[in-house]
Amino acid sequence: MDLPSTYHEPVMLSECLDGLNIRPDGTYVDVTFGGGGHSRAILEKLTTGRLLVFDQDPDAVANAAEWKDDPRFTFIAANFRHIKRYLKLHKAEKVDGILADLGVSSHQINTPARGFSTRFDADLDMRMNPSNEKTAREVLNVRSATELQSILSRYGEVTNARTAAEAIFSSRHNAPIETINDLKGILMRYAPKHRENKYFAQVFQALRIEVNDEMKVLEEFLMQVPEVLKPGGRLVVMSYHSLEDRPVKNFIQKGKFDGEVEKDFYGNELKPLKSITRKPIEATPEEVARNPRARSAKLRIAELPVV
Repeated sequence: MDLPSTYHEPVMLSECLDGLNIRPDGTYVDVTFGGGGHSRAILEKLTTGRLLVFDQDPDAVANAAEWKDDPRFTFIAANFRHIKRYLKLHKAEKVDGILADLGVSSHQINTPARGFSTRFDADLDMRMNPSNEKTAREVLNVRSATELQSILSRYGEVTNARTAAEAIFSSRHNAPIETINDLKGILMRYAPKHRENKYFAQVFQALRIEVNDEMKVLEEFLMQVPEVLKPGGRLVVMSYHSLEDRPVKNFIQKGKFDGEVEKDFYGNELKPLKSITRKPIEATPEEVARNPRARSAKLRIAELPVV
């Protein structure tokens, strides 16, 4: 069965599979199931092994239907920030490998009603899990100008974040900001000339990260990884912008998200994971030409050392 057409081609598929170092009888986790591209390839390498997948988006449930009767496959309709709890629930407390393909899926971007894309007019939603209460509309209409400035600056690296935040704050007193075109109409005059698309992409990224609590989710997930990996087990993480890559890099290299790595009395570094990749792996020019989404992808691989 082919990938659903609105889902992206899996980025760096062979590199992800190599990174996981798959054993046919092992237990693996794909915490970002989406269209099932990476999961399909992992399942093909398993015999008596097991694959557990996470996705909080109801649209992903349909993509798991082809494997619903496969005893090797378990679909978990939950946010991967709860990985430890759900693996315990499904009697897979220790696993051989975990894959995370971060960010928003092509399917979510290409579904206008979800409100992720600047290309369509729609309600300002941006929820990866439509049952969550917080939406982009609520963030824009309720948060203070200071909070909006912080969101735009920290999560979108928007250079004129203060000006944009004040424009949003003052505009909503005349009428609530309901749609994508409402927001673009307010900010168009502040977008750098000939770079409007990039500017709105940064604004939308900031709102999406805030709505879905993405940075906190990522940190909570990473903190649990050493507890659920078997010794020798692998973590493979693919990120698409520096905000995601930085905490992944820091946690692998230092065992924490900021500051320097801690050492014991003898000078040994106190960090749970060992980096397998000195530098992040990037897609080949051939893959980027075939699949533009791969252009910004960075792949990091780590292992829980065997003591």
